[in-house]
Amino acid sequence: MSNHITPTTVSELVSAVRDHPRLLAVGAQTKPRLSAIDDDVMRLSTLKLSGITEYEPDEYTFTALAGTPVREIAEAVAAKGQYLPFDPLLLEAGSTIGGAVASGLSGPGRFRFGGLRDFILGVRFVDGSARELRLGGKVVKNAAGFDLPKFFVGSLGRFGVFAEFTFKVFPSAAATLTLRLPVSDPTKALEIFDTVGLSRWEAEAVDFLPTGDAVLVRLAGPDEPLQILAQEIFRHFPGEILSATAADTIWSDLRELRWTTAENSLHKVAISPNQVPALCIRVSSLSGDAHIYSGGNVALVSLPAGTDATSLGLPALTLRGTGPLWTLPPTPPAIHQAVKLALDPADRFPSLA
Repeated sequence: MSNHITPTTVSELVSAVRDHPRLLAVGAQTKPRLSAIDDDVMRLSTLKLSGITEYEPDEYTFTALAGTPVREIAEAVAAKGQYLPFDPLLLEAGSTIGGAVASGLSGPGRFRFGGLRDFILGVRFVDGSARELRLGGKVVKNAAGFDLPKFFVGSLGRFGVFAEFTFKVFPSAAATLTLRLPVSDPTKALEIFDTVGLSRWEAEAVDFLPTGDAVLVRLAGPDEPLQILAQEIFRHFPGEILSATAADTIWSDLRELRWTTAENSLHKVAISPNQVPALCIRVSSLSGDAHIYSGGNVALVSLPAGTDATSLGLPALTLRGTGPLWTLPPTPPAIHQAVKLALDPADRFPSLA
């Protein structure tokens, strides 16, 4: 029997859930550890559930099926002068909007406006009892009911199978400017994180590069004020303004994870800025690399194959590699089990462990 099914309509999706006692939805599998499951679990691919079903540029919202490539969405809203502020990762690799929600991954732009969770408005999904449900709405001002759409962000598909999402978007900035600020060690990077976070500069992204030798600060807005802000920042931290081409290349390399290799394991670690120096020391001692972004609140850590990620000393979600899904797993809040029981009483989907 095949362990892979690919529904082409939401009706087929409902039937697939009803007909299989154990399954997990997968997209393009750009984060392969998230879809590494036991042999008795059927993989349900959402790749043929694809396409933007509604887009209202005047309302700054779109609705898309779960298997829609994020790149397709980004290109569609860019054509109307809009963008996805959570700065999604792995566009070129084919990441889907369903996979982005399930993994909860946001990119460098998360620093200024928030992550994916802050932009999801509604979700259509099929739960463990094969019920097709709609939660949230298709408008920005919607305060009715428990906000389950946000709860599903980072749920790894363990509560149901996503069919469709509604998101809000923002107008694109008139201009962007990327500053490269050389640093001698992680402590200096922490100083930049703290200063930028408390400043009036309203940076869009603040990232410590995997090379460990510089912090990038991305500004967005009208061009002339950006130039003034850049000079003010340089009075605190010497650096340079990258050309538009160089900036586009380096941000693309970060979003597409080109700084790491497919052979290495990859882990997402939630941290606070004051943990940055210690984490960098641990990663270096393990011969790994780390991209630390969102002002020091998120780290993506790449470790040589076979390295025990528990050595990081922090809870981490494994995105790629053969280790456990969670290293030093945090204790889930009681509400997780309550939602799991309500939406998947037969335990049709794998647990979050």
